[in-house]
Amino acid sequence: MRPSLSRIAVVLCIGALAFSLGSCATAPAEQARDTGTAAFEVGHWPRTFTDSMHNAIRIPAKPERIVSTSVGLTGSLLALDAPVIASATAPEGPDADGDGFFKHWADVASDRKVEPLYEIGKFDLEEIKDQKPDLIVVAATGADSEVDSLGALRKIAPTIVVDYADKDWNELSKLLGEATGTEEKAQQNTAAVSERVSTIRSMLAIPSGTTASIISYAAHGISPIAKTTGPYAQLFRGLGFTVVSAPKKFDTSTQPREDFSFVSYNDLPATLTADATFLLAAGKKATTAFTSDESLAQLPSVQSGSVFPLTSPHLLDYYAAQKILDYFEHDFPGLSSSELE
Repeated sequence: MRPSLSRIAVVLCIGALAFSLGSCATAPAEQARDTGTAAFEVGHWPRTFTDSMHNAIRIPAKPERIVSTSVGLTGSLLALDAPVIASATAPEGPDADGDGFFKHWADVASDRKVEPLYEIGKFDLEEIKDQKPDLIVVAATGADSEVDSLGALRKIAPTIVVDYADKDWNELSKLLGEATGTEEKAQQNTAAVSERVSTIRSMLAIPSGTTASIISYAAHGISPIAKTTGPYAQLFRGLGFTVVSAPKKFDTSTQPREDFSFVSYNDLPATLTADATFLLAAGKKATTAFTSDESLAQLPSVQSGSVFPLTSPHLLDYYAAQKILDYFEHDFPGLSSSELE
């Protein structure tokens, strides 16, 4: 029996963690997935922020005590130097530390003394009240979404809903910057990554037309594969690759998504046709499992030895983008010439 999309989305929302939280929150209708906007003059308060569910939220002053009910959004807030005082957490595992923070930004959270709240799936309104927040951030979709509790949350503090599944990290950063008064930092982060991408692209000199597939490999299960419309594709295009999406007929998703297609194990050989394959949230063990899978032995990337592990998580934020760029700058062995002949 094919797993439901909601259960598969848990993997994307919080990485390749082995746990069961039941179904993720159902994705809102398309009209609720628009990019939010803010009506304000930079540096001035109050401001009105229209969030991803078309709610116009009045934020009376620059936030000083932000609670994130979405562990998937916490990293993006921290990258803006936003004053996050507490965050929902993920179960401890390969991608999350003992506090339940994602490892690629956990040290930042620790340095800033971010308080771990409840583990996702165990919503605790009293814990949030005790933090006395002046802004609460909620994810629109995913395993860490608390949209069903908006009414109760808005009795505590202004609460905004942000969708991290339909925009790249730059757009997300800009949006959160508007809500938190950290617009300048958002611009700085975007410029820094853009400059670094350009530098590394020159260093890599990937031959024009070199194709790449980006996958979170689930042996014998449903594997998310990055779409050309998603944030991973944008980053890899900047580095010189042409990202290959899964053909639509192989996508088992039941709801519109911009970031990933969900492809069954049996359809992977017909889907992963790129010159190179990059495995998300993978190490040596996962790479060996992929390259030794007999069903995938004839893939161009396997045949040429161009399968590469990326330890970065599935959700691409500023810190994850920098981690990927670190890999390409310091550890990427380069493409063999055979697949390009």
